[in-house]
Amino acid sequence: MKSNIEYLIREPKIKKEKNPLLLLLHGYGSNEEDLFSFAAELPDEYYVVSARAPYNLNPYGHAWYAINFDADENKFSDTDQAKESRDIIAKLINELISELPIDFQNVTLIGFSQGTILSYAVALSYPEKVKNVIALSGHINTDLLVPGYEKNDFRHLNMFISHGTVDQVIPVEWARKAPDLLKKLGIEATYKEYPIGHGVSPQNFYDFRNWLENHQ
Repeated sequence: MKSNIEYLIREPKIKKEKNPLLLLLHGYGSNEEDLFSFAAELPDEYYVVSARAPYNLNPYGHAWYAINFDADENKFSDTDQAKESRDIIAKLINELISELPIDFQNVTLIGFSQGTILSYAVALSYPEKVKNVIALSGHINTDLLVPGYEKNDFRHLNMFISHGTVDQVIPVEWARKAPDLLKKLGIEATYKEYPIGHGVSPQNFYDFRNWLENHQ
């Protein structure tokens, strides 16, 4: 089974026998061009792949899973779709490694919002596939993790987490829970907050890029 995911790719400017991979996962209602807009600013030795989420939204945009509202306007996610997307992303990593000269031990996920929720889900469920996670404006949803994930070997996994203190889409309180959960799993995490809403400030970008250069 192929992932059938569409994506954009930037070849590494510095070619090695095997190059590391940065896989970009956009947020709800966006597309693969969103995060790819800063691909040129990312380190030269990486393959940069920006994936398009599988579900189409009307009139435009894409989602990794549906977000619905009930009669009282409570928001809830389609967990089954989210788990499917988790496994589609894992499959895409396998495909990219088989098709390109990628170092399978050096895969970094950069997610934004819903893309971050899926980045956490992939890395915690299948840590053998991921070295680094850059988690922008998201949170950990333990409902999306493979049962028994706590027994996984996370020793090589590193995470950079950032959030806006006035995020109106995903409350910063949700993001603040991640470092404690990760610490219990023995995962090293850098956590930063910025005085912004649901987005990535220039300082946030520079901080995660510097972190990435220190975790290559």
